[in-house]
Amino acid sequence: MSFVKEFREFAMKGSVVDLAVGVIIGGAFGKIVDSLVADIIMPLIGLVFGKLDFSNLYVVLGSIPAGVADNLAELKKAGVPVLAYGNFITIAVNFIILAFVIFVMIKQINRLRRTEEPAPTPAAPPEDIVLLREIRDSLKK
Repeated sequence: MSFVKEFREFAMKGSVVDLAVGVIIGGAFGKIVDSLVADIIMPLIGLVFGKLDFSNLYVVLGSIPAGVADNLAELKKAGVPVLAYGNFITIAVNFIILAFVIFVMIKQINRLRRTEEPAPTPAAPPEDIVLLREIRDSLKK
């Protein structure tokens, strides 16, 4: 079997194709959750806590050079070490939402799997077979 043919068989297996589809959908879903957190949830949380902008929460770990503005983008651009904990908070909220959604999805999939019909039990043998087995067993004694 040639290398190309073997690779084609491997790549066309159902599990590999399913994995590829899952990765693509997961990437798109991740972007949706990123937008939800950055554009909707974090501004609402910032509003509750007094118009706080989480993306600009940081602590400067070095000295700020002259002529560099005191904002996160400019400090990073100038190479000043910055502890950007606001960005971490945003990403942590993003992770919690994504983990919760995946948990709910897996829970629903498991619930649907449990409600599938159980495998049919074998039918009881006919009455004449049962009687013949009883006779055989009594003759063995």
